[in-house]
Amino acid sequence: MVSFLAENPMWRYFVLIAIFIVIAVTAMMVLSFTARRVTVRGELRSIAVPRDATSAVSLRERRDDQWSKLVDRIERAGLNLADTKSDALREKMLAAGFESPAAARIYTLVRLSLVVGLPCLFVGLCLLAGVQLSFFKLYLFGSIAGLIGLYLPAVLVRIKADRRKEEIVNGFPDCLDLMLVCVEAGLGLEAAMDRVGRELAGSRPLIAHILTTATLQLRAGASREVALRRMAESARVDEIRSFTTLLIQSDKLGTSVATTLRVYATEMRERRRMRAEEKAHRIPVLISIPLVTCMLPVMIGVLMLPAAIRVVRQLLPAMTGGH
Repeated sequence: MVSFLAENPMWRYFVLIAIFIVIAVTAMMVLSFTARRVTVRGELRSIAVPRDATSAVSLRERRDDQWSKLVDRIERAGLNLADTKSDALREKMLAAGFESPAAARIYTLVRLSLVVGLPCLFVGLCLLAGVQLSFFKLYLFGSIAGLIGLYLPAVLVRIKADRRKEEIVNGFPDCLDLMLVCVEAGLGLEAAMDRVGRELAGSRPLIAHILTTATLQLRAGASREVALRRMAESARVDEIRSFTTLLIQSDKLGTSVATTLRVYATEMRERRRMRAEEKAHRIPVLISIPLVTCMLPVMIGVLMLPAAIRVVRQLLPAMTGGH
């Protein structure tokens, strides 16, 4: 058999292809069986462990803990990361969604690292590329890189704060509608907040986090007024501040919570529609800038080019006495 395969190249290739197919099919079956077992184990683990217990320790909290440990080590080494305007910086970090106590110090550490690291990176790249820079160019580009490292974290934090505020404002009317349904179904305000927070965990995680935190504070023994005011402070959004003030007044005066939720949900939805209309009316003004800068010179060139050619061919020779 071996001599037959050695003498016939066609059969030899056929046998090799058959062996390859058998090995590939076997490997696919083994991988499919292994993946199925992993999937079943994951489903069993998710059923055995409650969802609240698994979500209590998230990757973000672990990351924040690692950053906090790093900041503590650096401060113990002798570098003070406290900012002179720590309260204002703390407000900015909370508005951006960074609730860790060490967020301000981590922000200062990142800025210092970028201020020092970006110029060093620029110099290192120049040395690796073999580019010879004069002292003036080195000073100029190093200063620009340092300024970028100084102001880039502030810009990113501001962008994150604006996006967080926009997401909360756009999703809060839906949250109020769900709370209204829960209250009209017979649930209390605390139970409604807890239920809506669990329902919005996938679609609106920021609002779910705010509601869940307020619910946990109520369960821990805080009064409704204190929990609502803390919720407004953690959200850093004017609409939620107005909503919590309205709920506190409604609770003190004894008015219907359902009526309060319905009226405020309608008002917030109307504000959202007005903001959308404002953005829509602002589009023509924004479009006019690229139109003027890009299309207007081309249109002027197209309209003036025939006249310019005629001037060059006929008018200039006549003025100079040529034919």
